[in-house]
Amino acid sequence: METEVCSPVLEKDIARAAALIRDGQLVAFPTETVYGLGANGLDAAACARIYEAKGRPSDNPLILHIADLSMLNETAEAVPSTAAHLLTAFAPGPITVVVPKAVYVPPLVTGGLSTVGVRCPAHDIARRFIRAAGVPIAAPSANTSGRPSPTAAAMVYADMAGRIPLILDGGSCRFGVESTIVDCTEEGRVTILRPGAVTYEMIAAELPHIEVRMDTALSSENAAPRAPGMKYTHYAPRVPLTVFAGTGSDVTGALREEILRRTAAGERPALIASNETITALKGLIPAVYTYHCGARGNHSAFASCLYDALRHFDDTAATSLLAEGTGAAGLGLAIMNRLRKASGGDIVYV
Repeated sequence: METEVCSPVLEKDIARAAALIRDGQLVAFPTETVYGLGANGLDAAACARIYEAKGRPSDNPLILHIADLSMLNETAEAVPSTAAHLLTAFAPGPITVVVPKAVYVPPLVTGGLSTVGVRCPAHDIARRFIRAAGVPIAAPSANTSGRPSPTAAAMVYADMAGRIPLILDGGSCRFGVESTIVDCTEEGRVTILRPGAVTYEMIAAELPHIEVRMDTALSSENAAPRAPGMKYTHYAPRVPLTVFAGTGSDVTGALREEILRRTAAGERPALIASNETITALKGLIPAVYTYHCGARGNHSAFASCLYDALRHFDDTAATSLLAEGTGAAGLGLAIMNRLRKASGGDIVYV
């Protein structure tokens, strides 16, 4: 199969993408978070092609993307008041609400669950595409399963060339990490299943009289995750990753020792870190093996480049990867969640 990349995306490209969806085919499209691999969310056979293209386990649920909130009744049997409130506050935007699924949503989409995740992306191309298709679009990230999610069309092409017919190129994604997923099916409380750009603090401020909790699977290795991307090894670079977390000077010192140790052992470590840390370690590691993620503490900058950073050294001679972690407040929680998954839990706290 030949894969075409449409750039810039014209109206005829939107129309072609919509026709492919109605024909049961797959289309990769941009959102404000990461690129999605889309299929008709009401067509089980089409959604099966997503799992095949990604090599994704079929018990890992898919999120349904809608063009606007008027499409909710095509995806949800009911919309709890907490879900309606969060969608009103943050949609279109990087939030997914888990609600009781409509009867005609295929079990394949929900991983056999009675609930479904629904979101309205804050990206003009995405919403035009969904509206033209006329159906909710089931879409995980447009990468092969386990790899870092794509935040640019070139990253999609690297994983999906020959597997799908069309990629809509909408440029780089704004946020760089997947949507926050919130389970709204329980009375009196909501549970954050996956952290994202809509933070715990933002949700708690919108729901002051509702208990807002974090899924235990986010902090316990023994609890079973209930959200896409949380159940299996995910976001992994091709070389082993170790994350160092703590205060700036302590992390810099620990990274200095680790770089010296690995270099003395004949390794070629690469480094993902803040501008300040890379400057402090200048001379210990060749510039070609460093990736700047913005100023220390700028979580938005770090998130927007995180997946590019995790892919950046794949085709180099680097033998291992070191990364500077972030604090766990606000967007930092989402960054550390992805780094934990990408490293297989190999985090050093200093």
